[in-house]
Amino acid sequence: MRTGILLDELGVGFAEMTAQARDAAKLGYRTLWLAQRGGWDALTALPALGVAAPGVELGTCVVPTYPRHPITMAAQALTVQAATGVSVHLGIGLSHRFVIEGEFGYSYDRPLRHLREYLEALNPLLRGEKTDVHGETLTAAGGLDTPGATRPALLVGSVSPRSTRLAGELADGVITTWAGPRAIGEFVVPALGDRRRVVSGQLICVTSDVDERRRWLEEKYGAAAQVPAYRAVLDRDGYERASDSAIIGEEKAVLRQVKSLEDAGATELLVMPFGSPAEQARTRELLAA
Repeated sequence: MRTGILLDELGVGFAEMTAQARDAAKLGYRTLWLAQRGGWDALTALPALGVAAPGVELGTCVVPTYPRHPITMAAQALTVQAATGVSVHLGIGLSHRFVIEGEFGYSYDRPLRHLREYLEALNPLLRGEKTDVHGETLTAAGGLDTPGATRPALLVGSVSPRSTRLAGELADGVITTWAGPRAIGEFVVPALGDRRRVVSGQLICVTSDVDERRRWLEEKYGAAAQVPAYRAVLDRDGYERASDSAIIGEEKAVLRQVKSLEDAGATELLVMPFGSPAEQARTRELLAA
């Protein structure tokens, strides 16, 4: 199973973020991922990470679709692909109603229809072709002049069987969050169909203090369990709390849990380290290979 790592971009200066990229590359991580969470712009930052960690693949997990027109998204992704010269994994997603309507002021009506139309518009552009979509939620007509640019991989941040099926039809795979082995094996993989690229995002902490780390995680991210889409994912694994989905423990316990994800059908592990600086270092070192 391939292993990549999510760099910490929240409340972190740009120089520190690029230093994280250099350190992760030295440890042997094959893919560096950036989230889009109201701080640095993930796609814009990727070329700087490519300079800091030459040859390492780069990805976003995930860029919300609504604020960026498909032509704009394609232009950015193709520019990053050409500028870095490495494989780029473009992870996009719907985000949530409270973000899209509450922060951006866009309508979140019929999100799956929007996602289908977005992917139908985006795919030709990434292939260097013209797009011509006149849908219920968006219009995209035109092309891009990007000589020599190659198509980035296209992934969908998915938390439901319906969006996963859509990713299997119109993308290269999915990026999961809060999903454990049962959700991946019994829901994600069957819904994805023949396109079996499953990037499993996991909060992981190598530690001897499991209870304390789980308490800390619940305080910080426990509200995720109240978001309907995440609640459904947690329920598929029988998790009561968001923190129940995290992988926490000593090295052997962590590796055992990671192996269960691979056995369930995950093709790539996206490591999201948390804990004290020493614990995060242990986590990064353990999973780099």
